[in-house]
Amino acid sequence: GTMFRSSGTPLLNMENPKGVTDRGQRKSLDLLGALNQQHRRTRKFESELEARIESYELAYRMQVAAKDVVDLSQESAKTHERYGLNDKITADFGRKCLITKRLLESGVRFIQLYSGGGHIEDTWDGHTDCITNHKLHAGETDKPMAALMQDMKDIGLWDETLFVWGGEFGRTPTSEGIGKPGRDHNWHAFTMWLAGGGVKGGQAIGASDDLGFGIADRPVHVSDFHATILHLMGLDHNLLSFYYQGLDQRLTGPDEAHVVEEALA
Repeated sequence: GTMFRSSGTPLLNMENPKGVTDRGQRKSLDLLGALNQQHRRTRKFESELEARIESYELAYRMQVAAKDVVDLSQESAKTHERYGLNDKITADFGRKCLITKRLLESGVRFIQLYSGGGHIEDTWDGHTDCITNHKLHAGETDKPMAALMQDMKDIGLWDETLFVWGGEFGRTPTSEGIGKPGRDHNWHAFTMWLAGGGVKGGQAIGASDDLGFGIADRPVHVSDFHATILHLMGLDHNLLSFYYQGLDQRLTGPDEAHVVEEALA
């Protein structure tokens, strides 16, 4: 994958080095292309050579296109406001969401957005003060994410875009820390949500117990969640398997997994 930065230049090393003009680079690449073609003609049946040349040519085309995609100045002032780029609270995640919107428009098929990172105060890991922590990060992400989802509807990409939001665990109902309502990790019960193409929205599937520690109704295992994502992407998790060390290995793991039918539109 390629990492995009939310501040400064989204992609590093996109500009020509000092002393190299666009025209000079173009001439060098044209010469390289001619040499590649000459080399290719003497080795007509070497598929690995063909693949190597084509991969480098594709990488260059992607590099050229990326400059335009990450240029947020092409978006209107109204769009910047909707994504929260003018507010220091939402600006960082807003830039991530706006870059995501432009990547989706350009045909990128898989994008991972991060909220939080670095030391503990910059993550959703509210060990010391869960209420303050979650209010902070929800405030950073709510407006930009809503703008991204609305744009997918407005530009006709909603039905072919799957949104998956969540983390790897929930929080315990018991307090952790002294004087502040911190919460520890809880893998027994937690929530993730889906939206977009193929998803039946406006519902909650399953429920935790009264304390929020365990599952009281309609448990959904992580493997089932993964199977559902694969199904929405047009892939059968049971067919994507290979035999290894006595087990049928699948993308959902060796154990049985089921698509969550209630989540499907």
